[in-house]
Amino acid sequence: MSGHSKWSTIKRKKGALDAKRSKIFSKIVKEIYIAVRDGGSDENNNPSLRLAINNAKGVNMPKDNVQRAVNKADSGGENFEEMTFEGYGQGGVAIFVECLSDNNLRTVSSVRAVFNKRNGSLGKNGSLSFLFDRKGVFQIPKRELDPEEFEFEIIDAGLEELEIEDDNFVIYTAIEDFGNMSKKLEKMEIKVENAELQRIPNSTKKVSIENAKSNMRLIEAFEENDDVQNVYHNMELTPEIEDLLNEE
Repeated sequence: MSGHSKWSTIKRKKGALDAKRSKIFSKIVKEIYIAVRDGGSDENNNPSLRLAINNAKGVNMPKDNVQRAVNKADSGGENFEEMTFEGYGQGGVAIFVECLSDNNLRTVSSVRAVFNKRNGSLGKNGSLSFLFDRKGVFQIPKRELDPEEFEFEIIDAGLEELEIEDDNFVIYTAIEDFGNMSKKLEKMEIKVENAELQRIPNSTKKVSIENAKSNMRLIEAFEENDDVQNVYHNMELTPEIEDLLNEE
């Protein structure tokens, strides 16, 4: 399960945040819209909104932008609908695309076009979902927290696995324990840098370097699409492919 973020997106490390800042903000705005639509604009009584706002803070989204999104959603705003698409890249790699769209026909057309243009193939919904497990994933700044003590403290909230990536703890939970873990960390007054449900592959597919390059171009094309929220894959990230990800 190690390296959870690699399954959701493929992007260049150098300057990635700056290059994709507007896309990241757009994604969070949509999360805010959905949260307000489903649970109202009072973050004290809406855990989903509180989570979305916390994720906005994690990427340094200006407070004014966040408040405008909440206000607009509360006054009706745009009507986004969740959509998912499943298909294949080169070498039999599974690609799972999650979208939030205010125009279903546009989204279907654009997703199909990306698959066709980038040598992928669009499949039927439900045909690949069994290849991924939905997990709660939390990123916590490590700071002064002791790993063993921290793990012991949160195990009753549904902890499945605790990893250390750079200066962060990464917590994995079953989907049904996502809310419990959110409440536990909030009660412990621990800052969560990012929290979301992700699709983690239960097995990986090894491909050639050429197929890996093709799949990276396919995934990057989806990431650039305004309707796409998340892209997941089950491509095995060998050291050679990792080197490709780190290139300019």
